[in-house]
Amino acid sequence: MMHTVEEHMAAVLARDWWVLLLRGVIAIVFGVLAWLQPGTSLLALVLLFYIAIWAIATGALEIVAAIRLRREIAGEWLLILAGLASVVFGVVLMVNPAAGLLVLLWLVAIYAVSFGILLTVLAFRVRAFGRRLARS
Repeated sequence: MMHTVEEHMAAVLARDWWVLLLRGVIAIVFGVLAWLQPGTSLLALVLLFYIAIWAIATGALEIVAAIRLRREIAGEWLLILAGLASVVFGVVLMVNPAAGLLVLLWLVAIYAVSFGILLTVLAFRVRAFGRRLARS
């Protein structure tokens, strides 16, 4: 039986749904940490480096995912570009941590919690779709 590219990509994502879930949970944890402790100088600096490392790791995962899916999807360069943007963001934070530390923490907290919730919901939807696909 021949499958469409979308079905094949969904099957790949369904197999690795837990990665989306893990990324979502990590994003929520970092977002809550940023939200709860933005004013503590040392903690804020440590948190900034956690965020930088998180951005670099997320960017690297996006680049790896794009390379793995390059035969399955068109426009994988967009995911590579998003990954590179995350890596650059993380490196900039590490090189110049004083630039807008408090503002950055609030923005990242809002972003991380929102992103984490969305990825967590997506992970469960992808898992459910994979189960339906496996039954058919």
